[in-house]
Amino acid sequence: MRTVFKTSYDADIDLFRHSAQAGWYVLLTVIAVALPWLVNTFWLGEATNMLIWAIAGMGLMLLVGQTGQASLGHAAFLAVGCYANVLLQQRLGLPFILSFPLCGLIAGIAGVLVAIPTARLHGIYLAIATLAIGILIDDLIVVAEPLTGGVMGLFAPDISIFGLTINRYGNPWLLYWLVLFVTVLVVLAYRNIQRTPLGRSFAAIRDSEVSAKAMGVNVAKTKAVSFGLSAAITGLAGALMGHFAGIFNNETFNIIISIQLLLMIVIGGLGPIHGAFFGAMVVAVLPQAIAISRDLVTGALGMGSVAIPGMEAAIFGIILMVFILFEPMGIYGRWLKIRTYFELFPFYRRDMFRRQRSYLKTERMR
Repeated sequence: MRTVFKTSYDADIDLFRHSAQAGWYVLLTVIAVALPWLVNTFWLGEATNMLIWAIAGMGLMLLVGQTGQASLGHAAFLAVGCYANVLLQQRLGLPFILSFPLCGLIAGIAGVLVAIPTARLHGIYLAIATLAIGILIDDLIVVAEPLTGGVMGLFAPDISIFGLTINRYGNPWLLYWLVLFVTVLVVLAYRNIQRTPLGRSFAAIRDSEVSAKAMGVNVAKTKAVSFGLSAAITGLAGALMGHFAGIFNNETFNIIISIQLLLMIVIGGLGPIHGAFFGAMVVAVLPQAIAISRDLVTGALGMGSVAIPGMEAAIFGIILMVFILFEPMGIYGRWLKIRTYFELFPFYRRDMFRRQRSYLKTERMR
């Protein structure tokens, strides 16, 4: 077990707890960069898809895990980022290097506009409000057919950066490296937000709005900023998702995607940034695991491949129920328990991770 001796206040806000942890993350980054030489094109595409979902998960995690605000309509911000990015390129002729950050800005502004009327809502009421926004965006895309293409959708152009053309099928390794670069930037931004007074305000609101207000935190303003930053990161993921899919319409960002995003971070581990990546792995790998398992079973039985409608959603729901019942802290929480068990053996005790929550009297009846 490694014991960290803190000799200054800077140790509390360092990116890494110690040099060994930094070394592990550097090694992980090197492996991620070298991945195109380690796997074939198919699994490289799956890794790209996983990173895009991880970016979207980090956007939602900032709102739900850090600020404690429920959202069932984040697919709306995926759609805003995706359509804004493509329209800026096709209608205004902007290059990707300008349209990409602008689509994040536009999605962030949309998030702030959503937060203004919903800042005083809590719990299930906030979830219902965001759910309504997600459904509204779906209908709005169909209604605004001259701009969005309606149900026919839009084609995402090839990415061009300083004359270098990036296409999912032409050079998938370049698209993977681009998505990896954006992922690293989002991770660094996320970690730095956590270390700032703004990040501490997010955590204070998550734990107790009454206490946060008593400490001088402007709750409504902080919620709006959280919504804006969350929507901006999600919008960037939406832009990359559009280029990865090639073509998209209103069905690409339906309400099921919003629910899947929320379930993803719950399964991965609500709160830590690692939960977004573990949840994204489940979302990216699950469809392929089902398809491979189905082919193996049907091949062993001498039957033709049979597709069962709704199987993916059913298995995803079963996984969610298993985690809620037996591991509420998600995949990352289970990993922490395993690691702590070996670090403290034989002194590990199960009650070390017992869930506790103390309510203020003013918050018991909410």
